[in-house]
This record gives sequence, structure tokens and C-alpha cells, in this order.
Amino acid sequence: MSRFEGKVAIVTGGGSGIGEGISKALAEEGASVVVADLKLEAAQRVVDEITAAGGTATAFSANTAKPEDNEATVKFAQETYGALHLAVNNAGIGAPAHNIGDYDIAAWDRVVGVDLSGVFYGLKYELPAIVAAGGGAIVNMASVLGSVGIAQNAAYVASKHALIGLTKVAALEYTAQGVRTNAVGPGFIDTPAVRAALSPEQLAGLEAEHASKRLGTDREVAALTLFLLSDDASFITGSYHLVDGGYSAH
Repeated sequence: MSRFEGKVAIVTGGGSGIGEGISKALAEEGASVVVADLKLEAAQRVVDEITAAGGTATAFSANTAKPEDNEATVKFAQETYGALHLAVNNAGIGAPAHNIGDYDIAAWDRVVGVDLSGVFYGLKYELPAIVAAGGGAIVNMASVLGSVGIAQNAAYVASKHALIGLTKVAALEYTAQGVRTNAVGPGFIDTPAVRAALSPEQLAGLEAEHASKRLGTDREVAALTLFLLSDDASFITGSYHLVDGGYSAH
């Protein structure tokens, strides 16, 4: 398949987990991918694997909480590959679990800075660049926690809810200019970070919360993301799509 032949994509948080899966899937389908990550060595590992498999990708170090880093990422894509057509605003962080009354204010600011403001900064520079390239699509990585809540995660839940609203505004402003913007809401995904953070008992309990009785994979999230980026989704914009194994069905 080569749905994205001749297209240039940015994937933030592309050095691991969901972002890694999306970066590799885009490259497999012909895109030239800028794998952006706070950790350059992580992004470079993904790029090395992509190029070894015959794809095209370049690593770029960026902190999405900084507006200037988002601007630099877009300029890098344009200078390296000539344009920008696709973007996946995937970079995100969490914080230690606490009730709101005990929530660390600095932790709140860090999470909102990446998970919400960082996406706004990305959109600010990506949208005009994609318009200038003749159009394309953006996916913002929300979460199942953009539609339901979970205790002791105020900053993450609030940011992901707000991200869905931001996605709708971007679609209303730019779809007529040729840029569709949608959000994806993964459930709990089986990544090394998730497994490292949970005991076997906690992992089993989390799996049981999904109708599928398992966690998702980064490739399952990538499949939905690539559909929304593709021309097959040409009449889909401003919407939010779950890939959560039935987590939110109860």
C-alpha cells in the first residue's frame, strides 16, 4: 500500500509507543516522516528502523511545550522534504495520581503545557503550512479519557477533554482551506511504559475494564489514525474517534 506516497508527515512523541507505531506505519505506506521527540536518541532509533526497512524518515528533537520548538519542527519538515501535508500531534505526558485538593500545581502546569498547549502550538504552525502545501490532514491524539473521567488524574483528563474542543475549532476554521482535523481516543495501550508502571494484579484489573479483556496495541491505534489521515476519510473532520476495546461502553 502507498496511500501516502509523496506526502510529508510530522509525528510528535514519535520515539516510542503509539507515536512509534504511527511513524512506522506512515513510512510503510510511502510518507516521508519527521519523527519528533523530546529524546533525540529515541527518535533516531525509530528512524533507523524505518530506513532499514526501506522507508524515509528523519529524527528531530523538540519539546512540544515550547512554541518555538513546534515552529522549528514544521520548518524542518519543509526544509528537509519540501512541504508538510500531514501531522499527528501525539506527544503527551501524565503526572502522579492525586486528588484535586492534593494535586501539585507544577505537575498540573507540566501536563497542560504538553497535552493541551503543546497541541495548540503544533496546530498554530502546522495548519498554515499544510494549507500552503495544498491541503492535508491532522490527527490530535486525545484519549478515552477525553470522554470519560478517572479519579486522581485531573490534569490529563481535563487536557484531553479540552483537546477535543480544540480539534473541532481547527476543523471549523481550516477544513474549507483543505485541512481536515480529527481526534483519536485510545483506550489503555500495551506499551513498555504501561507494563513498567503496573503490577501483574493491576495490569489484570485494567485489562478486565475493557470489553476486549486486553489492552490495545500501538498498531491498532495507528490503523485508525492512518485512515483519518487518508483520502478515504475525506468527509470526516472535527470529530473524535475511539479505539478503546470497549472501555467506555460501560
